[in-house]
Amino acid sequence: MADSPTRPDLAASGAASDGRPPDRTRRAPGLREALLVGELTVVVVLLAGVATFLLPGDARDVVLRTPLLILVLIGGTAAVLWRISRPGRVDR
Repeated sequence: MADSPTRPDLAASGAASDGRPPDRTRRAPGLREALLVGELTVVVVLLAGVATFLLPGDARDVVLRTPLLILVLIGGTAAVLWRISRPGRVDR
């Protein structure tokens, strides 16, 4: 019973279920990652602006004069919030 994989004393100490110490070499996202996300966001917005400019007149009017852009922003924001609110997978 002492070698059971789900010992409460190991779970309370944060050790892995097989008795190994937890992997603490993985670091939390920092400034570099935040800047990368910001840079990617700017690039995506600029590309969307160029794509909208290149659309024919009627299609451009649909994009610019309807709530399509607002719906895309709400959907993107919801997807990002959903992703960051989910707990991390155990196998990562």
